[in-house]
Amino acid sequence: MTDHLTTATIEADPVVPAINITRDFRATPAQVIRAHIDPELFTQWIGPNHRTVTIDHWEARTGGSWRYLDSTDDDVQAFRGCFHEVGEHRLVQTFTWEGMPESVALETLTVTDLGDGWTRLRASSLTDSFEGRDAWLASGMEVGVTDGYAKLDALFAESAVTA
Repeated sequence: MTDHLTTATIEADPVVPAINITRDFRATPAQVIRAHIDPELFTQWIGPNHRTVTIDHWEARTGGSWRYLDSTDDDVQAFRGCFHEVGEHRLVQTFTWEGMPESVALETLTVTDLGDGWTRLRASSLTDSFEGRDAWLASGMEVGVTDGYAKLDALFAESAVTA
């Protein structure tokens, strides 16, 4: 039996200002990619449990762009970026929190079929500086990653995500 990473590993790259995340899902690579590019699915799982995501603009294609709002009753945060590559096994996009528009991360997400119905997701966010990377890590981002991936697991278990 293969051990699967059902809890995300979040690591600072020691050489470049990047954050690397690895997580396994009981889903196909196509389902994992679809959950990241289908706006209706994306809003159901992304981020912390206590926040709501609404799409402002979403064009999930190579050369497309996106913007979403992440909110609670008394707080709204906006995020935006561009899809540089939307492929079967890889997504490349920029990511900007509009509270710091000068800080743009380049995110690369790859999915690998592990067999037996499992897929490994690897995501790397290359930030503009080591200080920026460390600020992301100190921001509590792991709560959003952990909560979001648990919600995504539930969507896969409910068969809510088709390939």
